[in-house]
Amino acid sequence: MSAGWLAGERTELAAQRILDAAARLFADRGVADTQMADIAKAAGCSRATVYRYFENRQAVRLAFVHREARRIGAAVVTEVDGITDPGERIVTAVLTALRTVRADPLLIAWFRPADAGLAVEIGQTSQVIAALAAAFLPDSLAGERDRAQVARWLTRLIVSLLTVPGVDDADERAMLEHFVTPLFVRT
Repeated sequence: MSAGWLAGERTELAAQRILDAAARLFADRGVADTQMADIAKAAGCSRATVYRYFENRQAVRLAFVHREARRIGAAVVTEVDGITDPGERIVTAVLTALRTVRADPLLIAWFRPADAGLAVEIGQTSQVIAALAAAFLPDSLAGERDRAQVARWLTRLIVSLLTVPGVDDADERAMLEHFVTPLFVRT
């Protein structure tokens, strides 16, 4: 490849171009089956260039997931803005996250049977995802440790519903209202 690949453009734009190429491959081939050489070819650069920005495949995966988690988090913030009832806020946040992921073929690919384990692993170890989930929790949860634990649990719940969906939106809402809402409503 030429030494001028993305010459004059900022480093961040180059990394985003690589992540965009990886996203298309994740959707087409599957997350587990996407190799660094595939990403380089799809991005129009050399493997060495990809490795300059990302240490390995896991780093590409993590960067992609974090980028998309921030985007989903922004959609959830918009959707829950003004909802003061803690139970409804959580139900709306979870349903918005589910709807946003399902609407994007580049994201839902992570929840195919062959790739769901990677999504679970990243979802449970990512501080970015835990922080985003914690942002929607009610202030009444005592302590940072409790918030972090509940955030990890909510992430696991969302991944579970993406991997094994309910019958329809109404079914998922009913399950969330029955099983999740009571955890956030103090009587």
